[in-house]
Amino acid sequence: MSILITTPTRFEASQATREPRWLKYTFITISLLFFAVFLLMPLLAVFVEALRKGWSVYLHAIVEPDALAAIRLTLIAALISVPLNLIFGVAAAWAITKFDFKGKHILITLIDLPFSVSPVIAGLIYVLVFGAQGWLGPWLQEHDIKIIFAIPGIVLATIFVTFPFVARELIPLMEAQGREEEEAATVLGANGWQTFWKVTLPNIKWGLLYGVVLCNARAMGEFGAVSVVSGHIRGFTNTIPLHVEILYNEYNFAAAFAVASILALLALLTLVIKTYVEWRLRRETHPSPIIEGQYS
Repeated sequence: MSILITTPTRFEASQATREPRWLKYTFITISLLFFAVFLLMPLLAVFVEALRKGWSVYLHAIVEPDALAAIRLTLIAALISVPLNLIFGVAAAWAITKFDFKGKHILITLIDLPFSVSPVIAGLIYVLVFGAQGWLGPWLQEHDIKIIFAIPGIVLATIFVTFPFVARELIPLMEAQGREEEEAATVLGANGWQTFWKVTLPNIKWGLLYGVVLCNARAMGEFGAVSVVSGHIRGFTNTIPLHVEILYNEYNFAAAFAVASILALLALLTLVIKTYVEWRLRRETHPSPIIEGQYS
């Protein structure tokens, strides 16, 4: 007695693994409804409310001195915190992926700490350390150094909440690439600086830019930690999110939404850049088979 074993054709295999059509369209509909209700509608509402009283009111709310001061302080905090986090992220990712040392897992855990600690708690920690009644408060007052309720405190709080973003984007990418290319460069006589610029950086440039974009977006939109250390001094220590809160609490809704639209525009710009960087990163990580075949 013989047993005939047949192998399913490609069409039959695809038919067997294909989900029902109704299930596919159900998930698509749910996703689109979620996007429309929770993302698109609030975003449109910001611009509708901002322009409800006309362009003159909108422009006046943006060029008003307190709003300009908030925009300026937000940019200052981002311009200081993002480069510092860039340096830390590259150094941490390099150390974790290229070397074996005691405490590596502790370092990885500490990098994730801002993700698990509330930003408000982070702000309170800085108040505890640098505030007038804090651990270093008397010494700072004696030397006329102001951290809390000043720009340095805002920058410190922004750095704390944003420092995981660059490192967290680079670590998986550098782990996937391995150490072979760097080791080969070292064998050929390259020093550490040459190895980084000629080998490592070209391989991680799009992942690095992706992390910087996310870090900058969080820096400009941070509210909790900055709110605690800023003191809400109008025109001096208010960032854009804090200024929006003050305007809203004063029932100045048109101005509040006008200033909030700046953050919305920054978010949209960040999304465009993020999409482009993801596309480039995907192309470099998984090259097209057609292109690969041309050189095989």
